[in-house]
Amino acid sequence: MFVLMLVGLVTSRVVLRALGTEDFGIYGAVAGVVTLFTVFTGSMSAAISRFITFELGREEEGSELRKVFSTAVSIQLVLSAIIVLLAETVGLWWLNSQMQVPPERMDAARWVFQFSLVSLVIQLISVPYNADIIARERMDAFAYISIFEGVGKLAVAICIAVSPLDKLVLYAALLALVSLFTRLAYGVFCRRHFPEARYDWKLDRTLFGRMFSFAGWNFIGSGSGILRDQGGNQLLNIFFGPVANASWLLASQVNGTVQKFVTSFTTAINPQITKSYASGDRDYMMHLVFKGSRMSVYLLLLVVCPVFFNARFLVDLWLGADAVPPDAVLFIRLILMYLMVEAVSYTMITAMLATGDIRNYQLLVGGIQLLNIPIAWLCLELGAPAQCIYWVAIGVALGCLVARLYMLRGMIGLPVGRFLREVLLNEFLVVLVAMTAGWGLSRVLPLDTWWGFLVHAFCSLALTGLTIWLLGFSRKERQDWAGRIFARHD
Repeated sequence: MFVLMLVGLVTSRVVLRALGTEDFGIYGAVAGVVTLFTVFTGSMSAAISRFITFELGREEEGSELRKVFSTAVSIQLVLSAIIVLLAETVGLWWLNSQMQVPPERMDAARWVFQFSLVSLVIQLISVPYNADIIARERMDAFAYISIFEGVGKLAVAICIAVSPLDKLVLYAALLALVSLFTRLAYGVFCRRHFPEARYDWKLDRTLFGRMFSFAGWNFIGSGSGILRDQGGNQLLNIFFGPVANASWLLASQVNGTVQKFVTSFTTAINPQITKSYASGDRDYMMHLVFKGSRMSVYLLLLVVCPVFFNARFLVDLWLGADAVPPDAVLFIRLILMYLMVEAVSYTMITAMLATGDIRNYQLLVGGIQLLNIPIAWLCLELGAPAQCIYWVAIGVALGCLVARLYMLRGMIGLPVGRFLREVLLNEFLVVLVAMTAGWGLSRVLPLDTWWGFLVHAFCSLALTGLTIWLLGFSRKERQDWAGRIFARHD
């Protein structure tokens, strides 16, 4: 994930300079229209991951696991056909009649739309293979293929920087090609290592129905998340044009890059949560949920604290001061705040999905999350600045956290009082102390210079790490860590 972070940052810089702010924003807005259609597929992706992991928790091998895999592939093929139909009708109508795209770039935007659709279909078909690798906890393969994909995107960025062709169209086309090769890599690995990764054209209707029932209720939650992100992107395009989309896309890339530090941890722990639920080991599952929530926030804080206060210097260094879109720095800081709120719930969501009985949860939490777009739209209509979409998202995320605690108390027996004391209060104190220390350093150091940035970043990391060690870990956890370190040294 550290390698991917560096590759991703270099790629973004090269792409922005090659495309320019306007074309970069057009790509973000047009590809976002295609991504909006994953509102119909995100819930099924979660269902596939849950059913494969749950089956592994009950038995290592067996016919049911192969049935789940084959059914998952069949479902993704059907959904891909539906997505193509909707995108080629509703999506093109939105692009041609509602979006702010300069007339001279409309033909290029249409090509971007088509190539982005190809990339999306390839990614959808890859979902069962990705889920199988993660469920079997083959994180080495997941890491290597992800690095291959990241390096491929960097190669694409370099190609468009030197190509005499239309850079925007070429960028979208080559990204589709990278998606294809990544899909082939996942497929080849799974077929060689996992016996269930063989597609059977026979459809298990009962299993098909169970997976669709699960996905149907999960649609509310996953769909509302996609609408929050890509819907906000479209609102920015309507109210402020492609330049605002460029700022949004850069903030989203920082979001994805920083979030990888947490998802690299939760990707490893999530299968254990689902398997422990499937095997009936609820105590171990609750232990993972509690510790996973704390560790997710701490890992994120180690990155967020230095980045938040040095955002202007880092963005200027990353993109060049002359290429930074307006509001990009503010968007990045706000999305980091949003990430801190969401990180609390990552393992809680996994435990919820493991139960399979998600209807009431999704009606409440997903319903709250759906408020993002109407509230943001109303604020923009009343004249609020562009960053209001992030403030709305932060406020709604806090409401969703409260609703999750209420629902999980009944679904998995989550001890809410204990969670508040051992997790939320602990996280709040650690974040408060670390961010206060970072703010204090920012008041006395010149953050627009190299030496000021380096001193601040080093001190922030040291103080944040010390705060996590002293306040974030219990005495027993500190003793356990110290024992492991000394045992390893001996």
